[in-house]
Amino acid sequence: MGQLFSKKNKEVFSAPLGIDNPVTVQVLGICSALAVTAKLEPAIVMGLSVTVITAFANVVISLLRKTIPNRIRIIVQLVVVAALVTIVSEILKAFAYDVSVQLSVYVGLIITNCILMGRLEAFAMQNGPWESFLDGVGNGLGYAKILVIVAFFRELFGSGTLLGFNILNYEPIRNIGYVNNGLMLMPPMALIIVACIIWYQRARHKELQEESN
Repeated sequence: MGQLFSKKNKEVFSAPLGIDNPVTVQVLGICSALAVTAKLEPAIVMGLSVTVITAFANVVISLLRKTIPNRIRIIVQLVVVAALVTIVSEILKAFAYDVSVQLSVYVGLIITNCILMGRLEAFAMQNGPWESFLDGVGNGLGYAKILVIVAFFRELFGSGTLLGFNILNYEPIRNIGYVNNGLMLMPPMALIIVACIIWYQRARHKELQEESN
């Protein structure tokens, strides 16, 4: 049990949540971060979907890694990911249809998500199932973390709501001059918020500044 939660395994899980975040440090998964963060609910669902798919795809590829011929490894990875994406997509349609409609084609595009394919190739192909599972969960949650932060600010200041609940659209708040900012709901604002998060992270972690230099 101690080996399962060794210092190395804890680092594999926790690094993507902070100093090695796939979005803000590796700059992966930016497209979906811009596309699905106008509202908090689809951002949460998208983040959880990527987390589940990344975790289980890592496990499957890790289990098969010694039997996959090198020349077709990318094809095998795509097949595994496509199967998991299809399962998640059908579950969303069955139990969260409205969110599935909001996410539109972006659930299907998880197949080509750079974070997912990057972890399969860089980590799962070289490590055991448990380490690969932790890596998948960590990177998925790191991605979800950024989506949730961006969606929180975009929905709050763009629509005055959070998860559909009215937060700022009240008469007393409007009487002091507050007006919802439609710019927050446009994709460029998501990019600006992500840029602010990157700036904050690099300001906080000096080692990231040294790497960029």
